[in-house]
Amino acid sequence: MINRIKLVVGASAFTIASGAGAAGTGVQAKPDWTLPIPDNEIFGQILGDRLEYQRDGNNEIALWDVQAWVGTDRKRLWIETEGETDLATEGGDIENFDAQYSYRLAPFWDIQTGLGAQATFGPGQNRERYSALIGLQGLAPFWFEVDTNLRVTEDGDLSYDFEAEYDWLLTQRLILQGRGETLVAFSDVEEWGVGSGINNIGLGLRLRYHFSREFAPYVGVSYTRYLGNTRDLREREGEGTESSSFVAGVRWWF
Repeated sequence: MINRIKLVVGASAFTIASGAGAAGTGVQAKPDWTLPIPDNEIFGQILGDRLEYQRDGNNEIALWDVQAWVGTDRKRLWIETEGETDLATEGGDIENFDAQYSYRLAPFWDIQTGLGAQATFGPGQNRERYSALIGLQGLAPFWFEVDTNLRVTEDGDLSYDFEAEYDWLLTQRLILQGRGETLVAFSDVEEWGVGSGINNIGLGLRLRYHFSREFAPYVGVSYTRYLGNTRDLREREGEGTESSSFVAGVRWWF
């Protein structure tokens, strides 16, 4: 009986030692076993998702939507900025400039938290405000790319933004992208043209051609409609509440 116990204990110790060697240095692993893949390597990317020109009647706008990240597969630092400028007046808005820490919650899904800023620039009085945010970014069922954030400003104004994109591969190089976005505010902030409730709905279609994986010019159309209290604010200021635009731009990354 004692010899049997010794035999079992010895076999278990040999198995543990062999497994440790295979998982560590591989010294005792079989010749055809591969070494573990490290998951702590540092990677990075800069993506110009939308660098485009928009024309709505006589209005001409330049728009940017740029993201950059650095980190591992599970933990990353994200910098995102989005905004537009009126080419006639040279005034515009930085809709967001966000610095976020991102953590991989599950396959295809990251939780993000950080700080953001918004600002206006150009002729006249300019404004700026800052916010804390928490959000989710990932790939929803049926391959929809989703980016959503909950923000609270230094004045306590709460808002929620949602964006979704979907790519139809017409060929290996020709891709039609559908895009939708909306903003929901929980209070009126008139100096920023924001009313409580659903502020707007934005829709777009962009057809791009990939000359390479890193470079793809595109053309398309964009539609925006303002709703509820935000529409009322814009009407009082003499601003439009609906627009349709032709767009042309380029998508790139490295």
